[in-house]
Amino acid sequence: MSENAVPTFPTATGRALRIGLLAVLALWTLTPLVYLIVLSVSRNWYAPALFPTLWTAEHWRQFAGTASAQRDALITSVALAALTAFFACLLALPFGRLIAQSRGWPRRFAAAMAFAPVAVPPIALATGLHFMLLTFGLAGHFGGVLVAHVIPAAGYLTLFFLGVFSAYDRRVEEEARTLGATRFIVWRRVTLPMLRAPIADALALGFLIS
Repeated sequence: MSENAVPTFPTATGRALRIGLLAVLALWTLTPLVYLIVLSVSRNWYAPALFPTLWTAEHWRQFAGTASAQRDALITSVALAALTAFFACLLALPFGRLIAQSRGWPRRFAAAMAFAPVAVPPIALATGLHFMLLTFGLAGHFGGVLVAHVIPAAGYLTLFFLGVFSAYDRRVEEEARTLGATRFIVWRRVTLPMLRAPIADALALGFLIS
């Protein structure tokens, strides 16, 4: 075997290794969710007991009630996260493309500005946002919370789209333009289909950030 050869596993061994790693990843991801589900249908679960001593559906009956504060909070949270993902993606996609197309110090400066909401200490960002929202009368309102979520999410997604467009081949768009397609047609028939997967990933990321 040469020194530069890459070691490979037999097919059966490689398949078993992949399955094992996926199983560990699934266990690592699902265990906290399973624990929360068990907590929601149990009471009096204290150490060193391995299982709850009392099972009940009272929490779920309260959640399904006509005046459930938990259900209203869940609906509000989901709506907030969905709107955050949409608006952050709407802002980040063109900014990420613009930064990726720039060169030199403008690119570095713009990337640093996009990274600022991510790198700034949370307490400083929260204080500045709170002062801004108080100034515009949005503090304590759904719109104010949405703005507070969109700003850091847009920073994350701008960096995400910067990476996407850094590897994006614009020659496909240029070829479509030479064939007579307008900018709108290029955007609808070429750009958006090529970015369908990254946009879906960005929306999911924005939802999770919120």
